[in-house]
Amino acid sequence: MFRRPALLSPPVVAAGSLCLITLLLLPFRPPLSAQTKPAHASNFAALAAKANAARDAERLDEALVLYRKALALRPRWPEGWWSLGTIEYDQNAYTEAVRAFQKVVALSPKNGTAYVMLGLSEFELGRDDLSLQHIQKGSEIGLDKDEGLGHAVLYHEGVLLQRKRKFEAARQTLEQLCLQGVQNDEIANALGMTLLRSAAKGPPAQGAADANVVISIGRAECLAGQKKYDEARPGFEEVVKENPDYPNIHYAYGLFLLEARDLANAVEQLKQEIANNPEHVFARLQIAAAQYKVNSAVGIPYAEEAVKLNPRLPLGHYLLGALLLDVDQPERAIPQLEVAEKASLRDPRVYFALGSAYSRVGRKQDAARARATFERLSKEAEKSKPAEQ
Repeated sequence: MFRRPALLSPPVVAAGSLCLITLLLLPFRPPLSAQTKPAHASNFAALAAKANAARDAERLDEALVLYRKALALRPRWPEGWWSLGTIEYDQNAYTEAVRAFQKVVALSPKNGTAYVMLGLSEFELGRDDLSLQHIQKGSEIGLDKDEGLGHAVLYHEGVLLQRKRKFEAARQTLEQLCLQGVQNDEIANALGMTLLRSAAKGPPAQGAADANVVISIGRAECLAGQKKYDEARPGFEEVVKENPDYPNIHYAYGLFLLEARDLANAVEQLKQEIANNPEHVFARLQIAAAQYKVNSAVGIPYAEEAVKLNPRLPLGHYLLGALLLDVDQPERAIPQLEVAEKASLRDPRVYFALGSAYSRVGRKQDAARARATFERLSKEAEKSKPAEQ
């Protein structure tokens, strides 16, 4: 099983890596009358101390009762909501954990770890869209430096991206775990489904005919994620040889070979996938992208076929436009790039290509506009990159 973040050991709230006390805002204390303030403050302090002691002693059922009583007296106590949420999460009470972490992020909106814990709780309830949104928001804000939590975030984000059919993003995310030396069957299954373009909620059941295919592809790709290409190749070769007609298996092997910079063999595998599945758009796009700047003329027919098969896919229009531009056909490239522009306004590559194409046909104002947009989006992308540790 993929290890979940350890949330309940005594150091967690006292001084551990998931501790929020130093990260959260001081709790807001609503004004009380002079007569009731001392009594309420005394009762709250006593309950909070007892709750923390019960938590630290792992008397968790007792701690839950005490935290709820303390929070009834001081509902704007973020540390209390955090402790309540972590206990509920660890006891698989995910609906209750969601409510608690919602309180934490409302009181401390700049606490990335709280957003992540909210997302992890939502994941367990099957709320995939909210889970991905909150996990990514928390990661963007910043997390406590806890290795276990970091691994959990990467795994769950990768799985959520795989389920949403964002396979390339899922692959990059899950391979970060492999690069960090984390290898287990859960990661292998998630990677296997990603390369095989499966958006299933879970891997095939153990003993199922395709269970070995999925996990074998994933294990081999995890080695590739560690840049161990020579070790990964036999794993791909064996499973492909044994299952030559399995959907997307040649596509998966082709992706690996592209990553390993074996262009000729990668293209052959992608062509075999097209032979198995004549309407495979992404195999064609991978060939087209691989041929760009290598032999763009060879890539053009594949991009054209991909656009015909799926005219709504912006990537196809962008690649076709880029290939046409590379063989000095800007007039044909511009309409394709403009389709990509309308559908993919945040991609600086589109505007770089458009700026070049407009310039070549003498459309100076359009070229200047496209280049200005390219510069702006490039700067925004640079700012959004996570800082190196």
